[in-house]
Amino acid sequence: MIEWLWGLKTVAIFDVWTIVHIFSGMSTGHIVKRSNGKHFDKHYPYLNLLKSTNFRIDLFGIMFLAYLWETLEHYLEGGLAGSAVEYWFQGVEFWPNRLITDPLMMLFGYLIALKYPAAVIPARILAVTWLLIHIFVFPHSMYLHNFI
Repeated sequence: MIEWLWGLKTVAIFDVWTIVHIFSGMSTGHIVKRSNGKHFDKHYPYLNLLKSTNFRIDLFGIMFLAYLWETLEHYLEGGLAGSAVEYWFQGVEFWPNRLITDPLMMLFGYLIALKYPAAVIPARILAVTWLLIHIFVFPHSMYLHNFI
């Protein structure tokens, strides 16, 4: 019954990769915030008075990067980079997972990073470790979910 809520990425809204999207959102959000802050402080100092404008620009940057990755991932899942990469991805992601959940988890990670900036470095370490294990140790992206 709850298969559509938690399960394989091809049929569920949440999957094991939801966790890494939060960590990626923390890391990416921190990078976007720092780079936007430096750019806008240098070129548009009057915007510094409008903190909500900077926040909206950060949100736009994070959502842009999230959907850029989801677009690339869609083509990789379809075999654009070859059959080995297509096999590793284990199917095309369920559309609500791709278009709603994953970008929102990145946004959620950004909000966590705003509140707890000290958690950004551990989140980066966990995200990189997760990716290295899943790419070089496990045979495909859904191995951990199948194992659980």
